[in-house]
Amino acid sequence: MDLPPLADLLATARVVALPLVTRFRGIDIREALVFEGPEGWTEFSPFVEYDDDEASAWLEASIDFGWRKPPAPLRDAIRVNATVPAVDPDSVAAVLARFPGCRTAKVKVAGAGTTLQQDVARVRAVREALGPEGRVRLDANGGWNVDEAEHAIHAMCEFDLEYVEQPCATVFELAEIGIRTKYLGIPIAADESVRRAADPLFVAEAGAADLLVIKAQPLGGVHRALSIIDAAGLPVNVSSALDTSIGLAMGAHLAAAVPSLEYDCGLGTASLLAADVTGSPLFPENGSIPVRRVVPDPVLLDRHEADDERAAWWLARLERVYEVLAERE
Repeated sequence: MDLPPLADLLATARVVALPLVTRFRGIDIREALVFEGPEGWTEFSPFVEYDDDEASAWLEASIDFGWRKPPAPLRDAIRVNATVPAVDPDSVAAVLARFPGCRTAKVKVAGAGTTLQQDVARVRAVREALGPEGRVRLDANGGWNVDEAEHAIHAMCEFDLEYVEQPCATVFELAEIGIRTKYLGIPIAADESVRRAADPLFVAEAGAADLLVIKAQPLGGVHRALSIIDAAGLPVNVSSALDTSIGLAMGAHLAAAVPSLEYDCGLGTASLLAADVTGSPLFPENGSIPVRRVVPDPVLLDRHEADDERAAWWLARLERVYEVLAERE
């Protein structure tokens, strides 16, 4: 796809700083840059620690969603999971209440400064809250080595786990833990080994994962992500990167075009935000979010506008990353 002029991106660009309900991924504020293209509003929000080269896929995705028509949808709503940060067991019920109707919960484990005992207590509280018919999955964000992962999976397999997401950091570790725990029948999912990999298909080709977690922004957009899904030939869970509702709309359009969705998707994360850019956020309702475009509210854009220093940082980043894409043209 040809790049639109940088001036077209900057013309409507707004930088927002949205507070989170609970500290998540080590942050209390989620910053994002949103702008409008011919097809509608879109989002550029790579995490602040990512360099310009890694952020370039996120900008490709933003342009793809703002300047290119999405694929024809196969469904008009997407079932989503609840996301439980590394909270105390006593806080689990309040977190799940923010995801009405969700039958699945993804529980963060292996966080810095948390113990396996704390993880087990949190997962137990989630299982008790959801009941025996609920679905519980773990997300370790690559936080364990192989021995730690094996020990942790054994410690939590009693909770009837749907799968374990990125238990270890590398593809070879994922393959090893899959072998060690195969007899337990708990699938291994790959996230970082897809979205942060030089070759997002390597983990599938290596047979190191049973399913892939697919995120639109880190993978260059809806159309490129669909090509990765097709080439990988594995089940997928379409998930978010703690986006605003504009970014979640991008993920919803991706999920809507996936031929088969066996798993509830990680696109309910508007519930983790204490504020959003729209008065009609993509909150889960009856366990699903609709597939639709999101238009920001000018009042909310003003209310949650980042301060001058942070706005300047994001606009300068946008220009640098745009140059990275332009050099590849």
